[in-house]
Amino acid sequence: MYQLPPLEGRGRCNYVNLPLINGDRLKTAKSLVDKAIKEKKVFSVQGPYPVIRAGLRARGWVERRLPRPSVPRPRRHDLETEATDEGDSSDDDDFGEEVERDDEADDLYDLMSRLVRNETAYFYWTTRRDSVDCRSLRKDQMTNHYAKAGSFTTKVGLCMSLRNLQWFDAADPDTFFPRCYRLGAEDDKHAFIEDFRRTACTSLLMYVLEKYAGDSEWERTRKVHDAKSHGLSKPRKQHAKQRVGSSIIDNALHVCEEYMNSLEHCDIDMTLETTPTLSEQQWKVFLQNYYLVIHKGLTIEGCEDYVERCKCMLEQMRCFCPQMETDGLCNIWIIKPGAKSRGRGIMCMNKLDEIMSLVDADHGIMNDSKWVVQKYLERPLLVHDTKFDVRQWFLVTDWNPLTVWFYRECYLRFSTQPYSTHTLDSSVHLCNNSIQKHFQPSPDRNPSLPAECMWSCSQFRSWLAASGRDDLWESVVVPGMQKAVIQTLLTAQDSVEPRKASFELYGADFMLGRDLRPWLLEINASPTMAPSTGVTARLCPAVQEDTLRVVLDRQCDRNTHTGGFQLIYKQAAVEIPQYVGVNLLVEGTSIRRPRAPVYKPLIQSHPDPLSKSSSHRSSLISSHCISGKENQSEKAKKAWTTLSSRKVTLEKSLIFQPKLRKRPHRLVLPSTCCVLPNPAELHPQKLSLTHTQPDHPPTNRTRSKLPSLYHPTPSLDVINLRPGQAFPSGRYKHEMHTVNISYPVLRMQKYLSLNHRRAMDTFTEREGPKSS
Repeated sequence: MYQLPPLEGRGRCNYVNLPLINGDRLKTAKSLVDKAIKEKKVFSVQGPYPVIRAGLRARGWVERRLPRPSVPRPRRHDLETEATDEGDSSDDDDFGEEVERDDEADDLYDLMSRLVRNETAYFYWTTRRDSVDCRSLRKDQMTNHYAKAGSFTTKVGLCMSLRNLQWFDAADPDTFFPRCYRLGAEDDKHAFIEDFRRTACTSLLMYVLEKYAGDSEWERTRKVHDAKSHGLSKPRKQHAKQRVGSSIIDNALHVCEEYMNSLEHCDIDMTLETTPTLSEQQWKVFLQNYYLVIHKGLTIEGCEDYVERCKCMLEQMRCFCPQMETDGLCNIWIIKPGAKSRGRGIMCMNKLDEIMSLVDADHGIMNDSKWVVQKYLERPLLVHDTKFDVRQWFLVTDWNPLTVWFYRECYLRFSTQPYSTHTLDSSVHLCNNSIQKHFQPSPDRNPSLPAECMWSCSQFRSWLAASGRDDLWESVVVPGMQKAVIQTLLTAQDSVEPRKASFELYGADFMLGRDLRPWLLEINASPTMAPSTGVTARLCPAVQEDTLRVVLDRQCDRNTHTGGFQLIYKQAAVEIPQYVGVNLLVEGTSIRRPRAPVYKPLIQSHPDPLSKSSSHRSSLISSHCISGKENQSEKAKKAWTTLSSRKVTLEKSLIFQPKLRKRPHRLVLPSTCCVLPNPAELHPQKLSLTHTQPDHPPTNRTRSKLPSLYHPTPSLDVINLRPGQAFPSGRYKHEMHTVNISYPVLRMQKYLSLNHRRAMDTFTEREGPKSS
């Protein structure tokens, strides 16, 4: 294409065509935005949720659009491969590439969104839990997710949470949740191996009972399967004349009997040295024969003689194992990988060596412990010989107290192929719409089943009514699903972070047994809201609109209509400690033996301070020694000097009996200001001196004479005092007496004064007084 050269003297410029803004529309947008900001009605939505957008705008909310991600979104089948533990169960089919917004052409909404681009959003609706950090939100900001909800929305989390149900409710998880194990955990791995072997034993007993007791269901389904798959009929004919010994039945009966004994605690006296029922080699042979009987069609020699024993054993086992009615004969287990959803990566297997080889081959299974193996329900309720599961919605608006809303309607998802346990194809056993939509319906499928592979609950109830079981929906199915949901949430209540301004919508998947008892398979966060079929096109918008009624309209009016949601559980408000867990912990300190008392010799060789206070000395020894005499003999002075330098040893420690309670710091008078009370006056009943004390005038005790301003004088018991060296006369006696002390400094001075008095008395009696 030829281009004209630019004109000389003129610069080239690019013109940007800006859209013309209508003045009236701008004025209207500003008024609506100002009102929304004042009422804190600014919201943000991630993903194509037209129902949520329309419902919020109808309530006066203005959308603050989130910026488009610079990195292209992963493809739909890779969405959850990088998900965290808290988001691996999301089955949101409409999370893929975001479609063009329907309101892009509406200039008014687009203009209002630009006006609030710098405002705070007070309502977040996102698909992924990690899109919004709940910890950074203010109290008035709402979001549709809770933090740390992976304890029940992941396959591993649900498996581990329901094991602690006994601490929260008097219920058995085996009555509504198929037993499940983590393949990455070593203890769960060994528990699964034992469960697989034990289930093989019970399946063998059921095979004997059904084969020779007139129940031909197993044979009938096998013949139908053989007729459709001609390749499997030839190998069976090769084994037609072969038989398996009856010892396989004896081993199965023995294993079941020991298992019941362990449940009744009859094996309490067994030790670790006790040999197991079957060795590893015997188990290997047993499973090989079991596979030949179940999968290859071999018969067991003389099994007719074991029918009654097998029947009796199975009746006893059903009393202990509530899942035996759904176990079946093939011992099928379903392996679910973590960090994936919508049925991706799920496999069904019925041989132990194949399952263990899968675990050993993938080291990631052992490292992250996200893969689980769960017992497959081999005998579910079938509709026209086709398997189905139930998707049920429920809403949690608070975790403390736990508040659960249950939706009145649900829908059924069918598989495209007739049900059979003789094949492990995912088109037969997995009912996820994201999987079944890739298969064409089988030509042998009943024409009464819908082409879209979905039924509403009203259609299912009509089918039940045709067989006379319509009342079981309200009496068995709905109460069972509600009970399973509540008990699951109770086990996870300690793990989820409660936040008052948050809420979350969940989708639970159930299967129904032949008795219509519901079995919980898993719980999904961010359930799909895509209108993939005519059933979901009607139900999904209604669920989203009713969710807004519960979380928004009910805040303004408690009596508002909540649509299809009904409150099924409201827990009494309780105070949650700073940390609450399911692990039992005993805290405390160890008890230690008290230390033995340490006896240290008390040495006092300088009683000079006591001699300086003549008034105190006279009050203590006035009855034996007269102070102030100038003509005291030189021998008495030498005796005093010898006694003052003598070491005195306590044979036993001093025992204090203050009998005082702790008080604040109190003022204590010094020893020079205290007047020592008379020991005979304070403790006349405890004083037992050898020499009789002369009479003294009573001393007036005032508060100023006490050693403390706030409390009486403590007492001191002096036990068994003796000098370092015995006197030659041997007249010193060991005595026990109690005296009062007025100040801690005078304790030993008091003791030495009494000792000095006794020594002077002994000296006077022996030498006699000398005249001047």
